[in-house]
Amino acid sequence: MNFTLKILGTASALPISDRNPSAQVLDVRGRLLLIDCGEGTQVRLRQMGLSFIKIEAIFISHLHGDHLFGIFGLLSTMALLGRTGKLEIFAPRAFSSVLKFFMSWFGEGVKYPIEHHSLDCKEPVEIFSMKNLTVQAFPLNHKVDCYGFLFKETMPQLNVKKWKIEQYGLGVAQIASAKRGEDITLSDGELIPNAELTYLPYEPRSYAYCSDTAPFEELPLWVKGVDLLYHEATYPQEMTPQASARFHSTTIQAAQCAKDAGVKKLVIGHYSSKYPDLSLFLNEARSIFPDTVLSKDRDVIDIPIKKYE
Repeated sequence: MNFTLKILGTASALPISDRNPSAQVLDVRGRLLLIDCGEGTQVRLRQMGLSFIKIEAIFISHLHGDHLFGIFGLLSTMALLGRTGKLEIFAPRAFSSVLKFFMSWFGEGVKYPIEHHSLDCKEPVEIFSMKNLTVQAFPLNHKVDCYGFLFKETMPQLNVKKWKIEQYGLGVAQIASAKRGEDITLSDGELIPNAELTYLPYEPRSYAYCSDTAPFEELPLWVKGVDLLYHEATYPQEMTPQASARFHSTTIQAAQCAKDAGVKKLVIGHYSSKYPDLSLFLNEARSIFPDTVLSKDRDVIDIPIKKYE
C-alpha cells in the first residue's frame, strides 16, 4: 500500500548537470501518475526503473518549457513501446494546441487514445479519481495559467472489531451495516453505537504539488494539513525582489506556507541555476519550518501509512 513520491527533476528554467527540469511521479499502490514533464523526463524514468506503460495520467501545471518540453519524447516512446491504453492528460486549456501540433507532425504511430482535460478553475476542484485516490486542481499565482494538484487517498471502509462481533453475535448483514458507519440494533432492541463496533484501519495520506507561484492568501488553506507538501523555492531570501517580479517564491515564503498550512513535511525544489550549493536554501527554509527537506533528482520519498488495530 505504498504512497511514494519519485523526483525526476528539480531545476528551474535552466537545467544543470545534476538537475533536470521539473517532473515527478507519484506511485500509489503501483499505479503511476506523472506530474509535469520537463526535458529529460523519459531518461529519468528509465534511470529510476519506472514503466512508461503504467503511467495512467499526466498532470501539467502550466505551459512553460521547463515543465513541458519532455512531453513529445515521452508520448512518442509510449507509442514505440506499443501502448494501447488511454492516457489522460490534465493541463491548461492552451495545451490542446500543443497536442494538436504533436499529433499532426509525430502522431502517425500513436495507436493509443490521448484525452486532454482542460484545467480552468478559480478554487480547488476534483479533476480525477481512481480506486483509493482523488486528485484536485487549484489555481496558482504565476505569469500564465498555472495549477497545483492535491492527491488524497479516499477514506477507507471501517473495520469491525472481531471481539465485538463475538460479543454481540453480529450477523453478516449487521457487519456490513457497521462497515458503512451505521449504528446497529440488536434483536432485543439494544442500540449499539457504530463507534463502539468499528475503527478506521489507517489514516488516508495526502500530497500537494505547488508548482511555480508567488505567495497568495488562499494557498495555505487549500493544502492544509497534508502529509507532504512540495512547494517551489526558486530563490533564497536575498532574491525576494526577483522572485516577486517573476511570480516565484523564496525559501522563506515556501516555508511560511507550510507553517501556515500545518503540513507534516515540506519538500522544496525548482532551484535557480545560480546556486549550485543548496545549503542556503535548506537553512533558510528550516528557520521557519524545521521539517523541510531538499528535493534532489532521483530522490524517493515514501509517505508511510499509519495503521490502527
